[in-house]
Amino acid sequence: MRRATIRTDHDDPDLLARALEPDNTAEMETTVEDDGTLVTRIERETTSGLHSTVDDYVINLDVAIDVTADATDGNVKHGQPTDAGPASDQDHTNNNE
Repeated sequence: MRRATIRTDHDDPDLLARALEPDNTAEMETTVEDDGTLVTRIERETTSGLHSTVDDYVINLDVAIDVTADATDGNVKHGQPTDAGPASDQDHTNNNE
């Protein structure tokens, strides 16, 4: 069994962990340690499989860092993304009434 551990320091590790979770596979476990460090452990049967999974994870991590930075740097106002505009009750009603 091949293993890798990736440790990431981030201002909001819980947010980052939630952003990464949908892309994690069964061979991966992501936790936030008491000191606030995001830790992802990856296990694969082969070295090439481990290499591929680590490569994918690092790309996903980079995107998640960018997305969470955008979300926390004032690009989201009043709980709405700036590119989607405000949601209204009318957007969520059933038009079959």
